[in-house]
Amino acid sequence: MSMPAEYFKQLFAHSDDPWAFRTRWYEKRKRDLLLACLPRQHYQRVFEPACANGELSAALAERCEQLLCQDLDATAVALARQRLRPWPHVRVDQGHLPGDWPGGEFDLIVLSEIGYYLDPVQWLEVLEHALACLGTNGALLACHWLHPIDGCPQSGHQVHALLAKRLALYRCVRHEEADFLLEYWSLQPSAIDLEENCL
Repeated sequence: MSMPAEYFKQLFAHSDDPWAFRTRWYEKRKRDLLLACLPRQHYQRVFEPACANGELSAALAERCEQLLCQDLDATAVALARQRLRPWPHVRVDQGHLPGDWPGGEFDLIVLSEIGYYLDPVQWLEVLEHALACLGTNGALLACHWLHPIDGCPQSGHQVHALLAKRLALYRCVRHEEADFLLEYWSLQPSAIDLEENCL
């Protein structure tokens, strides 16, 4: 992580919801759009790094068999574990990217609001890890704020430009607004599972 751990420690020292994920309409609407952009109803194994206090994680937990969450900050990990306690198939680990990439295969990796905290070399390493561990029908969803963030080594536009340049995947969904960009990349040209049963 290019941004120092102290940056996130200070954020969580002052609030258990420093980005107002629980209360801001902007965050709720963006989360709903992110979930709507997932073309499959259900995923087997999902990885969500930078899970913060677990608000998006709680929604992802409803859509998968296993969910692995991760965050750099110990307070965020504790808050996420508390938030996700109702879902026994969810695990929250402390770690930072790219160094603490987990083992195993995933069919969905969610990189939400994380890329600009990494310098371009670290971000490319994250993308390499992601590509290496995607299953046959694997996919990657990325969502980032597009306005400048003080101290961050990249902008949201730069983060997604590197995605487009380096991901050997099909871009199945692209949703851009003035404030954020959301993209869904898949190993398959069609991300919809036509044989999927309704739950």
